[in-house]
Amino acid sequence: MADDTKFLLLFLLLSSSSLCFGTEQDIRCLKSVQRSLADPGGVLRSWDFENDTDGYICRFTGVECWHPDENKILSLRLGNLGLQGQFPVALQNCSSLTGLDLSNNNFSGPIPQDISRRMPYLTSLDLSYNSFSGLIPQNISNMTYLNLLNLQHNQLSGQIPSQFSLLTRLTTFNVAGNLLSGPVPTLLQKFSSSNFAGNQGLCGSPLDECSTPRRRWRPIRIRLHRINDQSSIGAAVGFVVGFVVAFYFPHCFVCSERLRAYVVRI
Repeated sequence: MADDTKFLLLFLLLSSSSLCFGTEQDIRCLKSVQRSLADPGGVLRSWDFENDTDGYICRFTGVECWHPDENKILSLRLGNLGLQGQFPVALQNCSSLTGLDLSNNNFSGPIPQDISRRMPYLTSLDLSYNSFSGLIPQNISNMTYLNLLNLQHNQLSGQIPSQFSLLTRLTTFNVAGNLLSGPVPTLLQKFSSSNFAGNQGLCGSPLDECSTPRRRWRPIRIRLHRINDQSSIGAAVGFVVGFVVAFYFPHCFVCSERLRAYVVRI
């Protein structure tokens, strides 16, 4: 409850700051988004920035403001509009944004690794049903106010960052239909298995247990050095010479009188 109060106070402070600053920055944000995306349906092209009345951007399709007479954006709902392009990094200029929905479009490329720095106050992030690829940013774990995170049906790979266990406010989480692998972080194991389905490499509760990799015994090759013909002949000659010398001159090799007599007798 205390954290929620701090969060509310933070946004009250933001909303009470300079109206001119908030207006210019948020308008610049939408202009940059409009320029950076392909818009086959023409929805974003309907955003008319020639109007200068208070709160005029709040009447744009997909734009929700903190107050209808203030050009300060609360959330962007741009789902299912046929938009194309990469993640619009210009959204960092929407300084008081708390909700972002880009679902059911044709976005591609990576999710920015520093997304939490660009949009630190998000409470909901829906990027589902696109073609985002690459790793899920570990940086998302810094979005401490996040309640909803939908990433299903993209082309995301790698592991779900273990740091996601820090997202204690999450009530909705879905990564089904990606290329993810590795164990499900502990905090996220409370969600249904269907929220992780379609990732062949994922394991751990609520999915099948992760298997312990077996150690493979590898045969060790012992190299026996091949003795060449010259070495064989030399060894044989040395043995014969040594035997003859020892037989005819035993006194050179046997110090003991008793042993010498025995050798002579032989």
